[in-house]
Amino acid sequence: MKEFRPAKKRIEVSVGESVRIIRELQELSQNQLSELTGIPQATISAIENGRVNLGVERAKVLARAMKCHPAVLLFPGWDVPLESAA
Repeated sequence: MKEFRPAKKRIEVSVGESVRIIRELQELSQNQLSELTGIPQATISAIENGRVNLGVERAKVLARAMKCHPAVLLFPGWDVPLESAA
């Protein structure tokens, strides 16, 4: 494992940006995501723009609709030190 070199972090991504990025990768509009989740489009917009906190329950609903783990949305900048990862 001596050849392993962790990737350099290039940018910081907020919780709202992670929601937007995954939604766009899924090719979903805010309206479509709203229909899938029952979360109002205005609330999705507010989450993506950092005006409303995501919260665990909303993260679970959004993650289910976007087929990802809620942690991907809640902890976009999570970093595990190499020595504790093994």
